[in-house]
Order: sequence, then C-alpha cells, then structure tokens
Amino acid sequence: MWEKDVNINEVKEILTKSNVYFGVGAIEKIDEITEKLKNEGIKKVVVVSGRGSYKVTGAWDYVESALKKHNVEYINYAKCSPNPTTDQIDEATQIAKDFGAQAVIAIGGGSAIDTGKSVAILLQNPNNTADELYEYKFTPKGAVPIVAINLTHGTGTEANRFAVATVVKKDYKPAIAYDCIYPKYSIDDPQLTVKLSVNQTKYVSIDAINHVIEAATSKVASPYAVTLARETIKLVAKYLPVAINDPENLEARYYLLYASLLGGICFDNGLLHYTHALEHPLSAVKHDLSHGLGLAILLPSVIKNIYPAKAHILADILSPLVDGLTGDKNEAAKAASGVQSWLKSVGVNEKLTDMGFSREDVSKLTNLAFETPSLAGLLAIAPTEATKEAVEEIYTTSLSEFVSV
Repeated sequence: MWEKDVNINEVKEILTKSNVYFGVGAIEKIDEITEKLKNEGIKKVVVVSGRGSYKVTGAWDYVESALKKHNVEYINYAKCSPNPTTDQIDEATQIAKDFGAQAVIAIGGGSAIDTGKSVAILLQNPNNTADELYEYKFTPKGAVPIVAINLTHGTGTEANRFAVATVVKKDYKPAIAYDCIYPKYSIDDPQLTVKLSVNQTKYVSIDAINHVIEAATSKVASPYAVTLARETIKLVAKYLPVAINDPENLEARYYLLYASLLGGICFDNGLLHYTHALEHPLSAVKHDLSHGLGLAILLPSVIKNIYPAKAHILADILSPLVDGLTGDKNEAAKAASGVQSWLKSVGVNEKLTDMGFSREDVSKLTNLAFETPSLAGLLAIAPTEATKEAVEEIYTTSLSEFVSV
C-alpha cells in the first residue's frame, strides 16, 4: 500500500542514463529543457510526432509555447504511424536536414520516439539511410540530442537505448541499440496518457509485462532485472483494471507509467528474447497489428516453453497474475494457462487466426524471426534452445487454441 503515500503531483527527477522528469505536471519541464538546449547553442529542432495525439493530449501546447518563448525555431514531422517504417524515418530526416535541425523532440509513444531516435542518428550520420541503419550496414557515430515526451505507458523507450522500425520491402522489423540514442531528457506525465483508448491502454501495458518477463529470464538477466520485473508486473496487475474502468484516473495512469519506465530500464539491462523476436515478424507482415496485442497472443505459449528453465524466477514474478505457482518446473502449463486467464480478464481474447494468420504463415514467420537483423541475437539469449522447431511450435500453438493445463 506504499503507493498511497506518494504525492503523484510532485514531479521527480529519475536519473537513469536519461534524465526522466516523472509525475503529474512533468510536461511543464519542457520550458526548462528548452532553455537548457538553447544555452547549449541549439537554435533549431525537428519535432517528430504522430498525426494527432501530440495535440489531443495537450503536449503540443506546452512544447510550442516553450520553443517560442526561448526563440528556438522548429519544424514538425507529424506523420509517424504505429509500427513506423524506414521510409518515414528517411522522410523526416530529409525535412530536418533541409531545416537545419540540431536536435530532436519526439512526442508520442514508442513509434514516434523510436522514429525520433532514428532521425537523431541520421542527422549526425548524414551520408546514411534508415535502411542502412536498420540492416546494420553502418555503426552510428553518435546522434544529435533527443528529448522524449512520452504519451503511453508501455515501451519504456524514453529511458533506454533501443529503437525499432520496419523495413517494408523485406518484411523486416529489426531493433537497434546504441548508447547515443538514450534521450538527453524525457518527460513522463500521467495526464498525457488519459486519452489512450481502452485497447491502447491494455496493449501498451501488456508490452511492459512482456519486457520484464523476457528481461528477467534471458541468459544475461541480473538480479536487478528480476527485481524490476516483480514490481512492474505487480503494478500492472493492480492498476490496469482501474485504468480500463476509469480512464482518467491519474493514480492508475501514474503507476502504469511508472511500471512502463521500470520495464524499459529492465530490458535495457536484461534484454529480450522469444516474445519480441516472434512478434516483430507478425507486425512487420501486418502493419496494422498492435505490437502489444501481438505480444499478448504469443505470451502464454512462450511461458509454457521457458517455464521449466526459469521456474523459480517466473513463479515469483508472475505471482500477481497467477495464484499458486511453486517454482516446480512441471507446472509450466499451469503458469501458461494462468497468464492466458489473466489476459482474458482484461479483455484480451484474440488469437493469431483472428489477426488473419494461418498455419501456412508459420514457416515464413519463423524464417523472418531468424533472418531479420537483430532478432536472431534475441533468440540466442532465450533461456531454452531457440530452434526453428521451438519457434514454429510457439507460433502454431498461438494460432487458435488457448494454452490449457
């Protein structure tokens, strides 16, 4: 019950490798951030955003006011889509280059912030393209400063070194990870998340849960990752139903946002494996598939696969979702079924067949999981041997039937 003792209206500065201003009212810190950028000699910025959320949430009013107040010129690229593409990144970069942008302000969820991170790299590496970046054809020589204003509670990208984009012509959806794209400053303000739809609220929160399950069970997991995972899952389990039923409940949004932040830091340390490596091909092939929904569909089958290898850790961190786990490696089906039941309890019932996938797609998806740049590296640190047969089984069991005990 410690959460009740926290003043959610008191903005805290959380020091990770990014400076994160966290709490209700944190958006007001953009004035101070803009002043700091101006004092560092930054006179022009590109603002990278989605098509409407940056205005609907009210974030833009604060950003535009701060930029004008401190005489920082700006240009806005407002075309980021869910599952952003390398073509969009190149388009945004060209606009920013032509304008002479010296820094990036990204306003949105993971899609806009990851696009902004990518633009920041290409502004510092002007002879390269986004395809080259995401196909690992060059190593970035730094990036211009990034300010991330987060509008969702799922990705944690505002506090880590990761970014994701889709290479459409190859059905690739790789991830990149470079220290140069830790945002210089980030803003996590719960009041900017209250306009999320019910489905977005569910899916981004499920993304955070997947981050920590994978990070706590990878071959490079640390006790730190396990500790963050336990707290993240506990907070999502407690506050997601509240936010679903009362979308403008700022306490619920505060702790879901905090859980997301912890999740981003968690996988910055423990990395990811099966669920993300297998979801990326799904949303690379079907661009309208929500990343979080794809993860939700795969998660029970992944739990069933990895539980025997990490039974004690999973029994501990999954306890807010599944009662009665003891850490016996033979209870994998119980753990998987329990997670599936929790997903159903928050209204997530879909399967891969509902998303238009069939058994005929499994071979292509499996090949993409191993061929897409970066994803084989994630599979290599899974706690069980990630053979093609294992990956095919996860996809197949996620097609139509819930995992059962």
